[in-house]
Amino acid sequence: MTRGSPYLAALATPGALRFSAAGFLGRLQISMYGLGTVLLVSSLTGQYGLAGAVAAAGAAGYAVVSPLTARLGERFGQREALLPLAGVFAAASCALIAGAIARAPGWVLLVASAVAGAATPQLGAMVRARWSVLLAGSPLLHAAFSLESVADEVIFVAGPVVVTLLATEVYPAAGLAVAVATCFAGTLVFAAQRGTEPPARPAAPVPERPVRGRLLPAAGLVTLLPVYFFFGAMLAGTDLATVDFAQAHGHKPLAGVILGGYALGSACGGLWYGARAWHAPLYRRFAGTLCAAAAGAATFWAMPGLIPLAAVMLASGLVLSPMLITGFSLVEQQAVPGRLTEAMAWLTSAISVGTAVGSAVAGQVIDAGGARWGYVLVAGCGTGACLACLAGLSPLRTGVTSGEPALSQIDEG
Repeated sequence: MTRGSPYLAALATPGALRFSAAGFLGRLQISMYGLGTVLLVSSLTGQYGLAGAVAAAGAAGYAVVSPLTARLGERFGQREALLPLAGVFAAASCALIAGAIARAPGWVLLVASAVAGAATPQLGAMVRARWSVLLAGSPLLHAAFSLESVADEVIFVAGPVVVTLLATEVYPAAGLAVAVATCFAGTLVFAAQRGTEPPARPAAPVPERPVRGRLLPAAGLVTLLPVYFFFGAMLAGTDLATVDFAQAHGHKPLAGVILGGYALGSACGGLWYGARAWHAPLYRRFAGTLCAAAAGAATFWAMPGLIPLAAVMLASGLVLSPMLITGFSLVEQQAVPGRLTEAMAWLTSAISVGTAVGSAVAGQVIDAGGARWGYVLVAGCGTGACLACLAGLSPLRTGVTSGEPALSQIDEG
């Protein structure tokens, strides 16, 4: 494809712009909800440990339930799965906000957060599933996946800035309230787009002795799940440590700006990556970008101030989106028929488990030793992700023979 942008060509597909825009609005909360929870609880209690635990409960609830809700969406239809989830999510989130303001016991906040996390709509996986059906067999699918990863990074640029400013300059609950409102509204609009909704699929019979590719919806998940677990913990630790680092330097509202710069670098890297045709094997690209992301995160602890930290985060973020794009592309290629949404939900679930553990551990580490020890934990999580990837390269090669032929061999003739 030599003329025009592949991104514009993908969005020009009938119905694509509507469901992609609705999905973007609905998942604005992915960069706001956890940080908004931390800012709300820490502002009212002064305890990063409790704030991290409450955020971790939400991430854990999401991680445990998300593959199930994704499978239900494939079996009964996305609309039927999304509408009840949106209602429960909104109600539980309101309970969390009200409980925090009323200084309710910690267990009330933990339960409300866990329920809200479990009911979080699976918009990211469902948007990508719609693209996979709409552009099946088209080289534009690579651009569409890249577009969604870049959209995620744009969310991570704007979200931390908005939620931090709202929570610190308006009211502690304001950031979380906006996150809930955008998720609820976006989910309703997305569910209303029936023309591009993938057809419901009946449950496939489960073999008596499932092989690895059947036990999990994609063979590469054997490697990707631990990698994304450590990656989620790395991101969660970065969020918490950056908030504390900025507060220690007397500029807590700048935490959102710094984290937004991290995501801005990722968005720029994703736009560059998605606009090119690649010939190197996909699993090698995944391993390379992952190791580069971990190397960048390993330097955060040594930064002397906010400006150097912001600059290093901006540069380190350049490889985040390409890593996520390649990970989702690996899963798209290897997914068992009828389980694509579930396969992608497993990835986001692994990140959420890592986020839950990372938030809880990082909160305790930061309470005990400050932000720099939090960044040391971040470096350790990045190292763990690299080791898990390098130890499990073989499953990533399964079903991938020539560097993402189905997604990125864009016609240059």
